[in-house]
Amino acid sequence: MPITIADVAARAGVSKTTVSRVLNGKGEVDEATAARVRTVIDELGYVPSARAVNLARGHTRVIGMLVPSLTWPWMGDIVQGAVDVVESEGYGLLLFTCNRGAESMRQFSAQVSGKAFDGLLAIEPEGTLDYLADLYAGGLPVVLIDDRGDKPLMPSVATTNRAGGSLAARHLVEIGRRRPLVITGSEKFGCTQDRLGGFADVFAAAGAPIDPRLVIEGDFTYECGAVAVQRALDEGLEFDAVFAHNDLSAAGALQALRLAGRSVPQDVALVGFDDILQSAHTEPPMTTVRQPMRQMGEMAARRLIAHFDGTPLTAEPNILSTTLVVRGSTVPAQPERNT
Repeated sequence: MPITIADVAARAGVSKTTVSRVLNGKGEVDEATAARVRTVIDELGYVPSARAVNLARGHTRVIGMLVPSLTWPWMGDIVQGAVDVVESEGYGLLLFTCNRGAESMRQFSAQVSGKAFDGLLAIEPEGTLDYLADLYAGGLPVVLIDDRGDKPLMPSVATTNRAGGSLAARHLVEIGRRRPLVITGSEKFGCTQDRLGGFADVFAAAGAPIDPRLVIEGDFTYECGAVAVQRALDEGLEFDAVFAHNDLSAAGALQALRLAGRSVPQDVALVGFDDILQSAHTEPPMTTVRQPMRQMGEMAARRLIAHFDGTPLTAEPNILSTTLVVRGSTVPAQPERNT
């Protein structure tokens, strides 16, 4: 049978509270008693639970991480970046998803109430931003990852969505494209507005303002990309490029263009957003705006752990730059031939 703290207390002739105080260095225990308890611990080979000791000291050395789902294509990169830092600093990670909606959040809230972790990394599940802000205001250290352009009043790590949209637009303008079809994310997300705003500004400055009919709202899914392209074709809208607000919807657009007999990139140039692993393996490989997902996870975890080490945790965001990755889905438009 494993040796317990009660066994140590009985052998040393003291209470379990006294043994706990000796283990944790808390409370006043005279040196003779403390020495006797330590001797008994050695004799019995008692190994205290690391979790119990940490809880007694007021911390768990566990970091919570809340995400919407692990099925999102870029989620693994963010989680891995956070794990790399958390493990290297000797912390554990407790991961929560919202796959079961309200029930998942009830279980998460119970863990918060039970103080199961010292701080929280969060990729906001839809509709939880106010709840996360309340947790932060109530004293739980929270760092939000990918703020979706919401710019919350809590610590966050985000990327340059507006600049990313501008990068995509400048590239398409430079290769001679003038009528882009834009497949956005949900309008309720700030990142959607930022990406569209940066993209539209560049085309307007180039003297080719975007046709409002060619801006179609999507939901970041493969299906929405395919549906948007088919809708534009069915309505007889002319376009020579597609800018999709994520790589998954860009892949759907690519498939729809192929089925419609439109060649990519000769007839239609295609640009996505995110640079998920699959984007380099489409046919043709996809030009995209890269978000530094792994670095976002790393930075958020470092910021939280630095707080545990005494660095104040403020609402000032950390912003990482997006970059353009040019691949085979974009080439200069072919000049018209005289007949």
